Amino acid sequence: MLLFPNCKINLGLNIFRKREDGYHDLETVFYPVPLKDGLEIIREQSTVNSEPSTVNCLPFTDDRSEENSDTTPTALHNNRSTVNGQRKTENGVRLTTSGLIINGNSEDNLCIKAYYLLKKDFPSLPNIQMHLHKVIPMGAGLGGGSADGAFALKLLNYIFHLKLSSQQLIDYALQLGSDCPFFILNKPCFATGRGEKMEEMALDLSAYQFVIINPKIHIGTGWAFGNITPKIPSQSIKNIITQPIHTWKDTLLNDFEPPAIHHYPEIGAIKKELYRQGAVYSSMTGSGSTVFGIFEKAINPTLSFPEYYFLYNTSTAQ
Repeated sequence: MLLFPNCKINLGLNIFRKREDGYHDLETVFYPVPLKDGLEIIREQSTVNSEPSTVNCLPFTDDRSEENSDTTPTALHNNRSTVNGQRKTENGVRLTTSGLIINGNSEDNLCIKAYYLLKKDFPSLPNIQMHLHKVIPMGAGLGGGSADGAFALKLLNYIFHLKLSSQQLIDYALQLGSDCPFFILNKPCFATGRGEKMEEMALDLSAYQFVIINPKIHIGTGWAFGNITPKIPSQSIKNIITQPIHTWKDTLLNDFEPPAIHHYPEIGAIKKELYRQGAVYSSMTGSGSTVFGIFEKAINPTLSFPEYYFLYNTSTAQ
């Protein structure tokens, strides 16, 4: 069975204080964006091809599971793409990947962590095969890894009839990471605490197009937090977000953005160019380095960035 984990952007991000547990209290608005990975989970097969060659992937057009979708190992076999040659097997989990190269150790992959998290409480959970097709840039403030982990929880819950409620899934997701609980709800939310205390918002930006630019600059979360001074803002994001979008430019701010731009002027140049092209609002998302612009749909921005940049536009994406 397939799911299509989507990314998020942060509309404003205020860091209030550092807590005794090492985390930070914050406020932000999480907003889902239809840039998606692909995740397939099936029961472990008795015979597995030992040489990964190609994997073919369905177009990512829906972030929900398809109850009637093909759950055989060929469910991802439509449009051909080359596998990265990554095949990682852990106890109970066989993981293959395609798309963007995923660096790091397999035990750090949140999809695998999601399996083991549930396995502790559901020992009868069978061995599985998992395939992750990676499209969302990693370490970019878009929450792609968090989405993959959260969607793995949802998919395992559905396939193996664990009967976990949304709140129970949120509790599990928080053990994976602070951004993960959002992807259980996957609706616009005003978030506080570590990001796990969420209040759904009637925020609909479907009348706009989103342009997402990632300049392939890695900003470590530790560095990002170490270069800000937590403070209580004069106005809550929850109030700002209810104002017309054209007023957000000078009021809806991301505390991580100024030090990021100071150290990496390229990020500021992207934001400036998006505004020059007619964005009604632009900001860095999360701890960076991705910058997004929100445009009226009638505007056709002419963007010229280096070829190695990652660029996604909701109005032109298939």
